[in-house]
Amino acid sequence: MSRKEKLDWLEFDLFRPYSHLRHASFSRHGGTSQGSFDSLNLSDAVGDQPDRVKENRDLVHKVMGTKIVYAHQAHTAQVHRITAKNATEKLPTCDALFTTERNVSLAITHADCQAALFYDPVHEAIGVAHAGWRGLVQNIYARLLEAMHRELGTQAHNVLVAVSPSLGPDHAEFRKYKQEFPSELWGFQKRPYHFDLWAIGRKQLNACGVPDKQIELAETCTCCNSSDYFSYRVQKETGRNATLISLSE
Repeated sequence: MSRKEKLDWLEFDLFRPYSHLRHASFSRHGGTSQGSFDSLNLSDAVGDQPDRVKENRDLVHKVMGTKIVYAHQAHTAQVHRITAKNATEKLPTCDALFTTERNVSLAITHADCQAALFYDPVHEAIGVAHAGWRGLVQNIYARLLEAMHRELGTQAHNVLVAVSPSLGPDHAEFRKYKQEFPSELWGFQKRPYHFDLWAIGRKQLNACGVPDKQIELAETCTCCNSSDYFSYRVQKETGRNATLISLSE
């Protein structure tokens, strides 16, 4: 864990060789929110007081040192490119962002869902994706890589991917999985009704062409560690963590 003042966050070994790459997956500690949103809630869409959310985002801004663009998430597979022209505009609904702009942090908010950071060192491009079980069913990782390939020329075999703390196999219970998951995912049951969403995400990245050695999963269950991370499974009314990435000059 890295720390600054009262905030702490996870950094990934995979990205350490790249000094111009700034990233963080924040814990729930060090913010100003109260009650079920205690304390570093970074979502403005869960019922927390707006002034508290602003204060929390200002704290994260000081750590990242850049403009921060938060995805407008709705469990879709929509992807949006951030450019110098649209970085200040209201975003459309999307659960993945990518950019080649410098000094702009791309952010995903999450509580149990996977927040994945993408880095293409060949084209100096970054991306983020929000993948709950719905996002995995829609294969949002593939949709993001396809968009980066189409617009930037990104090749999946060059991409590095790091995945935040998220819901682990012991708590990813889906009683209606036959209605919710396509049959090709049924084999990821670790025990009755419990699925390894981490393994699904890794498999989908592999299928796109991202090698195992270029994928790092935190493998920290947010449900097991709800004192450090927000977990929707533990508490329906709760805050959201944020995971961010940016390119510096």
